[in-house]
Amino acid sequence: MGIRHLWQLYEPLHAVTYFAPEARTAFEGAGLRGFWRGYFAGRAAPLGAVTAAPVTALFFSFAPAMVARALPDVWQRASPEQALAARLEGAVAALRAVLPDDPARWSAAADLLEAAAQAAVTAGRALGAANAALPRPAEPLPRLWHAATVLREHRGDGHIAALVDAEVTGCQALVLRDALYGGRDQLQPNRGWTDEEWDAASRELAERGWLDEDGRPTPEAADVHRAVEDRTDRLAAQPWSALDTGDQARLAELLAPLATAVGVVIPYPNPMGVPRA
Repeated sequence: MGIRHLWQLYEPLHAVTYFAPEARTAFEGAGLRGFWRGYFAGRAAPLGAVTAAPVTALFFSFAPAMVARALPDVWQRASPEQALAARLEGAVAALRAVLPDDPARWSAAADLLEAAAQAAVTAGRALGAANAALPRPAEPLPRLWHAATVLREHRGDGHIAALVDAEVTGCQALVLRDALYGGRDQLQPNRGWTDEEWDAASRELAERGWLDEDGRPTPEAADVHRAVEDRTDRLAAQPWSALDTGDQARLAELLAPLATAVGVVIPYPNPMGVPRA
């Protein structure tokens, strides 16, 4: 079972916290009005009442000015504990609204996904570690969402490590992705980069030979992107040693209809790069 295929199945379960109306309602109920306040507070809350600088570093692809507009202001509106409670409440409500009513499937999938999440080595992975340290929920849907969240942040930490190793900045990563697959109209405003910053990153990639004079990606750019994605998979593989190939196949079987069901609230294309289930 491919590591990337498993990610494509559990990532949508986590991502309801960003796209489902139930998630936004829960954040607003905690005092976090506006999408980005809920996003930054909910995702950063496992770290505590953190300031903008470490979040800019750990979230990686967001413009510093965009992060600074949210943090630390959000902690005047809701504590990290309140943000965490709202995040879990909204995510579970969102899952319950769209998933087939199949508690046995939820529980079986949660058992397997949790086994991988609990096996994850989080040294050097701040977001993965912070989420792994949160209390383990008791019920199947919260357990499923929490395990998916630990694994996706663990994987995300590794993805950023792969980009840093390739000497690619957050803005450059977005420009490269746009050159290869399109999506600037979504990626740039959703990550807060100005036209001047985007154009500067484009020039930097051109100087490295990754974009041609018309802004098209060169074969070297495609090779670098593929190498980063492959290394991300390798760095994300360790937790899955807790499951044998049969368990991984069973997990994929359990997750597939769940990932398909949440597709009604996940946009395609999306900032995570997850394809339609």
